[in-house]
Amino acid sequence: MGINKDQVQGRVKEAAGKVQEVAGKTVGNPSQQAKGILKKAGGAAQAKFGDARETVEEHRKDADKRP
Repeated sequence: MGINKDQVQGRVKEAAGKVQEVAGKTVGNPSQQAKGILKKAGGAAQAKFGDARETVEEHRKDADKRP
């Protein structure tokens, strides 16, 4: 199993969103908290897309190996 840029970037965005969400909650800034939640959700979606892309690629490689 490999890893692609969508998986990496998505998980980085997801982590950054979590940090922003917690920071917003800590300082009592609902706007920052909401931005963090959105960034986290977007990152999770991008990571899932990368996971799906990787699965398709693996299946394609397996199909190419068949006679």
